[in-house]
Amino acid sequence: MSNFAEVVVIVEGLTEQRFIKEILAPYLAPKGVYLTAVVLNKPGEKGGDVKFARAINDIGRHLKQRNDTWVTLLVDYYAIHTDWPGYTESKQRAQHGQKADVMNNATAMKVKEKFPDRNPANRFIPYVSMHETEALYFSDPPSLAAKLEVKREEIDIILKECGEPEKINDHWDTAPSRRLSFLSDRFKKTSTGIAIAKEIGITKMREACPLFNQWVNTLENLRR
Repeated sequence: MSNFAEVVVIVEGLTEQRFIKEILAPYLAPKGVYLTAVVLNKPGEKGGDVKFARAINDIGRHLKQRNDTWVTLLVDYYAIHTDWPGYTESKQRAQHGQKADVMNNATAMKVKEKFPDRNPANRFIPYVSMHETEALYFSDPPSLAAKLEVKREEIDIILKECGEPEKINDHWDTAPSRRLSFLSDRFKKTSTGIAIAKEIGITKMREACPLFNQWVNTLENLRR
């Protein structure tokens, strides 16, 4: 086993790319796991429009480039396209963990079927974030409130309603990024959001968000 691991992280947009590059990659690098974030691509456009028909091409391209790297995926469940494997079944599940399992397992199965000669069972790690990457920012209410310049109680009300950050749901007006925007007009996904994430740090996110922690744990153990 190599003493380091190189991982391509296919992300849906610039916010997620910055999150990987500026926050998660530096956290994992000392552990010998090196991440490169690549935004989902199509001719003339990057980011958004998170269709599986679009993602599968990028996944395959990076699996084929080298045999000694891993490929993982970071996309949000909120507003994901209905063509995504497991989407219909996931909508029938009440618990966010069940939704994540359905989406991740179905995604892995499709990639295995499409690229059987690229060892996807060992080299591909799906991760559909519940319900948005911005849910992670609720991991540390005091830091979030300070950055948004709002009362801590406003954050606590949301967490009391939902139970934990990853349970903050995916309706148009209650998804994590929407709630942050409603809390403060200071919030901008790719600037304020990344500043908040840096302030909170990966350790607190892992403590508050079990699904995110599971993904990070998988990544940090790749070289062992």
